[in-house]
Amino acid sequence: MRVESAKISNFRCVIDSGQFEVEPEKTILVGINEAGKTALLKALQHASPTDDTAAIDWLFDAPASMVDDIRRKNLDPGTQAVARVVMRPEPKDLTGLSLPEGSDEIRLVMTAWMNKKRTYSVTGLPAAPTVGDVEKSILRLTGAMNKQSDEEAKQAAKAISDWKDAQASDTAISGEVAAELKMHLDAALPLFAEGSAAETHWDALSATLKGALALDKIGKHLADRMPPFVYYSSYFAVRPRIHLNRLAEREASGEIDLDYDFGNLQLLKFLGFTAKELSDMASEAPEKGHNYDNDVNVQNQYKKELAAHERRVTERKRALQTAGARLTEEIQRVWNDDRLTIRLDVDGQYLQTLVEDELGIPVELDQRSEGFRWLVSFFVVFHAQAKDDLKDAILLLDEPGLSLHALKQQEFRKTVSRLAEGNQILYTTHSPFMVGSDELDLVRIVEMTDRKTGTKVHTRLAVDDPKSIYPLQAALGYDLAQSMFTHQKNLVVEGVTDLLYIEALNAAFGAQDGATLDDGMALVPAGSASKVVYYSTILTSQDLRVAALLDSDAAGDKAADQEALWQLLTSKRILRTGDHVTGVQRAEIEDLLRVSLGLVARDECGWDSVSTIAAHSQRPIMEILADEHTEVSKWKLARAFVRWLATNGADALTADEQESWASLVAAANKSLA
Repeated sequence: MRVESAKISNFRCVIDSGQFEVEPEKTILVGINEAGKTALLKALQHASPTDDTAAIDWLFDAPASMVDDIRRKNLDPGTQAVARVVMRPEPKDLTGLSLPEGSDEIRLVMTAWMNKKRTYSVTGLPAAPTVGDVEKSILRLTGAMNKQSDEEAKQAAKAISDWKDAQASDTAISGEVAAELKMHLDAALPLFAEGSAAETHWDALSATLKGALALDKIGKHLADRMPPFVYYSSYFAVRPRIHLNRLAEREASGEIDLDYDFGNLQLLKFLGFTAKELSDMASEAPEKGHNYDNDVNVQNQYKKELAAHERRVTERKRALQTAGARLTEEIQRVWNDDRLTIRLDVDGQYLQTLVEDELGIPVELDQRSEGFRWLVSFFVVFHAQAKDDLKDAILLLDEPGLSLHALKQQEFRKTVSRLAEGNQILYTTHSPFMVGSDELDLVRIVEMTDRKTGTKVHTRLAVDDPKSIYPLQAALGYDLAQSMFTHQKNLVVEGVTDLLYIEALNAAFGAQDGATLDDGMALVPAGSASKVVYYSTILTSQDLRVAALLDSDAAGDKAADQEALWQLLTSKRILRTGDHVTGVQRAEIEDLLRVSLGLVARDECGWDSVSTIAAHSQRPIMEILADEHTEVSKWKLARAFVRWLATNGADALTADEQESWASLVAAANKSLA
């Protein structure tokens, strides 16, 4: 089961985040410090908390503006939702269920409340019957029972009537309401004769109740399969030296300090031992005892105890070696240093985490950099919990890799992607190196413009605070700087949305052996049509081959008419979108895909202009959408199209759109041949 969307409210600095979509594998929450990213993850965890999750406490977790109202009992914490998540079941989650007719797009909606309770509902199923739906059947049943001379039957009829009167007519027959109705019907059944009118009405009520209970069963089944939400922060640290006996004593006395001991306990869990077991193994070998030389029984007992001791020591040694090898493999993959080795060793009562480099001299973990220590701690905690707790869990990573060097963050980002193959991941960051230029569609912007409105989550880049998207700008800038001078062939495009469309189309057609751009061709987004000439100048100064793709709108015409661009690039290297689509005036890149984009805009973005687009074939599609809808975003449409194309493939495009793409590809390849 995976998170499809979420909404956080009434938690610390989050008043109402707004509902935001969550990607199936990895979602990146980007925002500046104090934007509320940690509060989002902490609240989200309460939708399906683990055993060690601190319970919600309104005194500390409610927004400051609400605390006094709750204290004065003017506000009921039980009415304040903290987290609402929509879960999309996978086929294995529905296995064994008898779904009623009419079931479609089933979703589990889990809500965590400020009073520590959780409730759930299921959408996509037929609506549960209400008390109003069965009111006539109840009246007929109680009427028939009241005609009987049996006083007990009349009392049962009154109990059913009183129960009905206490319910609102629109109350759904589910949960406790269904259980109460079942109790009353079970009590009434023995009180009337078989084949009587009362039994007929009872059967009708029972059939309705049976259907309601079947719906309840589906909801309970899905709720039971709700995966845990596991929160990680950079504060979970593995200590370089752990005194086993003292840790065992703290465990036995219940004096564990999770803030300090969490990493230590996870390291032991990773090894498969408790602190007491390792502490006992560290005890000295058995002594021979009195009369050893003369008593065969004493000799045999000593040999038996010595063999058991040696076996325990060997088992411990093998476990430590295996754990060290697993950690070494993970660390080397991210750290890019094959000479590093992680060793776990027991010296008396001390469990040590050691690092050995090319000199072959082991040093304790605390003598390495903070970033290296964090990385070791992360893998220890992850693998320890992955043994059981994290199967299919939703991982909430708070600022992962914050202390890593920029290049190490880039490598760790790949590790997060690898983990996301088995677990859905949401992570927060303000580092541009934790966001890949190919991951912009996975980004959700977190911002807080003022404390009164609180933290908001946006799926678009048009936010109120430009600082919120700085990591994305920096990520694009870094990627651009790295790629600008490494390719002999460079196609400069106007903006990032052009880049998204071309890369998505190239991948889709490439997967079906269709028309694609030549290998080694770099796409360089300039940021706007007016900046194309500057990027072209920089690239041509490095003796690289350059072509430019400009829209056929006013901005594109102005850029194409610049003398500096004509001097840099010959006419065959200045490509125009209007040359590859028929009949559209002022054509932009979106007009190469106008039919499919019209459907995507309607189905994915809620902008239905399909009929207008068809009727006005000469008008640019973005002009039509902007005229008919508010808050139209090129970025949002491009991202929606990328997802749609990845799901449906290039064959889903119209014949004209496929022809336009083939024409553009041929022109681009020819211009840079």
